[in-house]
Amino acid sequence: MTYAPVNGLQLYYEIHGSGRPLVLLHGGLLTIDLSFGPLLEPLAASRQVIAVELQGHGHTADTGRPMTIEALAGDVVALLDHLRIAEADLFGFSLGGLVAYAVALGTPARVGKLIVASADAHRPPGRESAPLGDDRMPTPADFQAMREAYDAVAPDPTRFDEVAAKTSAMVHEFPGWTDELRSLRVPALLLFGDRDFSPLPDVVEMFELLPDAQLAVLPGTTHVGVTRRPGEVLALITPFLDAC
Repeated sequence: MTYAPVNGLQLYYEIHGSGRPLVLLHGGLLTIDLSFGPLLEPLAASRQVIAVELQGHGHTADTGRPMTIEALAGDVVALLDHLRIAEADLFGFSLGGLVAYAVALGTPARVGKLIVASADAHRPPGRESAPLGDDRMPTPADFQAMREAYDAVAPDPTRFDEVAAKTSAMVHEFPGWTDELRSLRVPALLLFGDRDFSPLPDVVEMFELLPDAQLAVLPGTTHVGVTRRPGEVLALITPFLDAC
């Protein structure tokens, strides 16, 4: 197990393969394996995959530091510094997608290409969250898998509910970006499920803000299901990453 001392944290990360760096950033309450398990080996066949577990998630302990998107993004940049990586591609899912956006917006020179799955980064004032039916929500089995994964590797397994509350508050209170997205020149690929948390009209509105973006919508796919379709995801992200 490998940890980097960054910003008062012992940040857990794994490196798989070699080649151009690709940083993987998991979803809220998830671990590297729960978010990206089936994708790790095929991605590492042609690139250096750096998978991170963010503050309070997986092997990385929580601290008294406030949990914010900007702080998590700062940890990722500090990890790149620790590894002496000047530029990397980023692939973030859900919470990890918001963190990936924050890295690209805050330090655009550090990001080559940006893949964001199921992250609602555009939240204009007055927009209310769409009500979510049970068919779009994680199942009880999904939540149980999150708890069991945390219990298996967390430094203090008793803190799952506390970390869950902090993570939920951070994501729901985050105001998002508008003008900042219009200024983002990093090539971006957005992935969403057609039964995702974000309604598709909102997804298209966000997509149209980005100057250099592509959008893919996976059919018959919920929020938690996006990274569970490794064949389709790899078919979309591989040519995007490989393109000059």
